[in-house]
Amino acid sequence: MPKLALLGGKKVREKPFPPHPVLGEEEKKQVLEVLDSGLLSGFIAKPGEHFFGGPKVRQLEDEFKEYFGVKHAIAVNSATAGLHAAVAALNLSPGDEIIVSPFTMSASASAILMNNCIPVFADIQEDIFCIDPRKIELAITPQTKAIIVVHLFGQAAEMDEIIAIAKKYNLYVIEDAAQAIGATYKGRYCGTIGDVGVFSLNQHKTITTGEGGIVVTNNDEIAQKVRLIRNHGEAVVAELGITDIVNVLGWNYRMTEIEAAIGIAQFRKLDKLNNHRIELANYLTEKLSQFTDYFDLPVVRPYNKHVYFVYPFKYKEKNIGIPRDLFVKAVQAENIPITAGYNRPLYLEPLFQKKIVYGTQGCPFSCAFYKGNVKYDKGICPVAERMYERELIITGICRYPLTKHDIDDLINAFEKVLENIGELKEAYIKV
Repeated sequence: MPKLALLGGKKVREKPFPPHPVLGEEEKKQVLEVLDSGLLSGFIAKPGEHFFGGPKVRQLEDEFKEYFGVKHAIAVNSATAGLHAAVAALNLSPGDEIIVSPFTMSASASAILMNNCIPVFADIQEDIFCIDPRKIELAITPQTKAIIVVHLFGQAAEMDEIIAIAKKYNLYVIEDAAQAIGATYKGRYCGTIGDVGVFSLNQHKTITTGEGGIVVTNNDEIAQKVRLIRNHGEAVVAELGITDIVNVLGWNYRMTEIEAAIGIAQFRKLDKLNNHRIELANYLTEKLSQFTDYFDLPVVRPYNKHVYFVYPFKYKEKNIGIPRDLFVKAVQAENIPITAGYNRPLYLEPLFQKKIVYGTQGCPFSCAFYKGNVKYDKGICPVAERMYERELIITGICRYPLTKHDIDDLINAFEKVLENIGELKEAYIKV
């Protein structure tokens, strides 16, 4: 029986995995066109054509509009900026509450605080890790004005139920589709089902501009407000004759021409890259099916297209006999990229525990505008906490240009660790 690398044995895999993202001649060609033009940013904070950015930015927006079948696509310099602008564009007020999942990247909630609104966390579903519609309804108060739905890991949340709740209580719905570009729910693209959606083009995403994001909506008023927020709107509203200046403040969320150029080339590869992820994920599921005594494999709703930004599965500690984190550490030592858990539930971070954002007095939580009493105690979202602490494992091994041979290395590492559980447990007890 081969000795575990964690205990001094040879690794299952010695060579490193190829890097992400994969950039090629298409991206170079697009960037060279920008360099040859000499126009690195086409934005000017004045009324007129240049208020909307340069030709590459507008081309990228047009391609997003066509692909997703939406009226408006607005390029920004990050998905965080997009979420901030999306919340602001709803004309919400300080002290308004927005319900959001705690099991997400920090920006899903910090965008709420950027607008002096209050994040209220609702727990996730056990199987698909997205926000639980039943928990959303329980979290609604007279202060609730919106829901931010995070389509986590590449699969859609239960949008029909969420939209029905939003209509019942007259709430806006923002879709954080940062990890789900190209994913679908009942034939509709994630990001296009609610009032406004946000995609990420960050370095680590399926397609990338380095940093960047796209806001999509079919609502003309929301689109106009997002464009104003993107480009120093307070400097142009008078000349444009715009009277709705709520939340129009001097942010610079503009995307550069070079970023947009890379985005154009990357976006044209989206279907290829997503199909590659799906193929490898299906292969990984097939191979892991021999280990269902030890893991709960991904659940995919039959009406969803899961695009596997990462591949998530659950660990059965009782059946394996060692803590999840030790198992993950042993697999990582074999040079296989897996991660124990995901982000800590956001309400456990110091910002929420201390309720300190603006100044020293606890604003916006303590401001006179806020009439609620939000709680961030440990235990408010037990499913998210359990996934973080004990059960969830994720891997990014399904991405392009990895192959089934790379998946086989993961399976070999799992087999090796599982065959050596007794040795690993003994070493763990000694430590």
